[in-house]
Amino acid sequence: MKTSTIVSAVVLLGAVGAGSYWLGARSQQHPPEGSVASAASAPAAAPKQRKLLYYRNPMGLADTSLTPKKDPMGMDYIPVYEGEDESTPGAEAASPNQVRISTEKIQKLGVRTEPAAMRLLGKTVRAAGRIEPDERRVFAVTAKFEGYVERLHVNATGQPVAKGQPLFEAYSPELVSAQREYAIAMQGLEAMKDAGPEAQAGMRQLADSSLARLRNWDLSPSQVTALMKSGQPQRTISFPSPVSGIVSEKKALQGMRFMPGEMLYQVTDLSSVWVVADLSEQDIGLVKSGAKARVTTTAYPTATFEGRITYIYPTLKAETRSIPVRVEMANPGGRLKPAMFAQVELSVGGKSQVLTVPDSAVIDSGTRRIVLVQVKEGRFEPREVDTGARSDNYVEILKGVRDGEQVVVAANFLIDAESNLKAVVGGLGGHAGHGSPAKGTDTAASSATSATAAAPKARATTPAAVGHEAEGTVDGIDLKAGTLSLNHGPVASLKWPAMTMEFKAANASLLAGLKPGQAVRFEFVERQPGEYVVTSITGASPARPAPPAPSAAATSHSGH
Repeated sequence: MKTSTIVSAVVLLGAVGAGSYWLGARSQQHPPEGSVASAASAPAAAPKQRKLLYYRNPMGLADTSLTPKKDPMGMDYIPVYEGEDESTPGAEAASPNQVRISTEKIQKLGVRTEPAAMRLLGKTVRAAGRIEPDERRVFAVTAKFEGYVERLHVNATGQPVAKGQPLFEAYSPELVSAQREYAIAMQGLEAMKDAGPEAQAGMRQLADSSLARLRNWDLSPSQVTALMKSGQPQRTISFPSPVSGIVSEKKALQGMRFMPGEMLYQVTDLSSVWVVADLSEQDIGLVKSGAKARVTTTAYPTATFEGRITYIYPTLKAETRSIPVRVEMANPGGRLKPAMFAQVELSVGGKSQVLTVPDSAVIDSGTRRIVLVQVKEGRFEPREVDTGARSDNYVEILKGVRDGEQVVVAANFLIDAESNLKAVVGGLGGHAGHGSPAKGTDTAASSATSATAAAPKARATTPAAVGHEAEGTVDGIDLKAGTLSLNHGPVASLKWPAMTMEFKAANASLLAGLKPGQAVRFEFVERQPGEYVVTSITGASPARPAPPAPSAAATSHSGH
């Protein structure tokens, strides 16, 4: 029994050894398929050299460099190669100065674009004015001799009169004496028909002198003719209205004595009036004499009167920095009364088309003007532009935008908040005027320090995101400062732990209806280093309890 067992074990060991030898020989002749594939793919897996585009800021700021450099915290800038994209691997690379916003964000923010186009840059200049009588149609009624008002035919100011209508009758001893002299001269001339030529000539000269004296005292031809026919002097003479109009001033009183040259009546013709408007100094260069004008008044709000500019005054009112212009227009029916207020509109504009964009597309920081150009769907490029003339709704673009390019005309401020536009503009030219902090300043260093302490790994490996989402509860609200304190949970996109921190609100309406302790779901962006702005906030559904407050070490993230 023992011997048979030993023999069986020897036979088994021999069989195992033979099988191992056969398998080893076969494996040498036919290597495994995996190793063959690995060997075949080894040459193909050799790394292909990529084209380096630029180096980006490791903290996600829009500061780029063409050469390797370090940020204020000593972190190396990250290289960006051709074909890389911050959001989609393998997508076309965006320019370092472009801003990317998702389609969902664009719809949520209400972004609207219009093309830059060539158009006539018309403008309507508006000015306040007042109705005034035409100074060329104002007449004064005076006497050239001393006398007395014997009788009034027109005895009220504002009374309408027709041309030639008697205004009053006057008595003057001098006038009666002059009439008598003329009558005597005419009788003498008639009696000296048979006298010699010299005597007749002397009497004729005396009669002509008396007649000239009467005419110089403004006796009408009909009155002189009646005197010549009757030969009897008239005790009083009447003074007619020189023009049709209204009595704008009356000083004559029944029985009063008047002196030569004293104004007794003033008659104004209101068939045509002036509108004197005060144009601002900046608009006077656009207005020319002869231009058409539209006039409206408070008395007749639905009526529009047409006129023309007939004169631009040569002096400037220093108190109001305005220049008066005179508009002349007809006044049928006398509807326009002197001293009425009026609004004057003048249409002015260029004679040729110019490149324009809507005025809402221009972001004016005071030191530079920026226009957001939509390069592609979801990509916006801020460009500095030079502007020219302006109209009511459009502004001329001299440099920076081409005809047909789409420019953002709505939600500019929200794009600014969502995409950290100020940092992008700062990266264009290093100007701090648009709100981006200067590189190397204490503010930038402290912001970078606090951001690095909170999320060093996330910021060093991924670029700045457009927006972040989180949930939490409202800890406090400051309506005056436009801020709110949120006890939020972890933020996965930034690798933040749960903490309580303060945020700014993009606008005051976001804070309406919020109460401390309310559970909310919110979105926020980093508008500039260390400044986090809530762009959307809604009540969380279902309501969740507030996350536990972190330790004092974790809450030191208030530098955001």
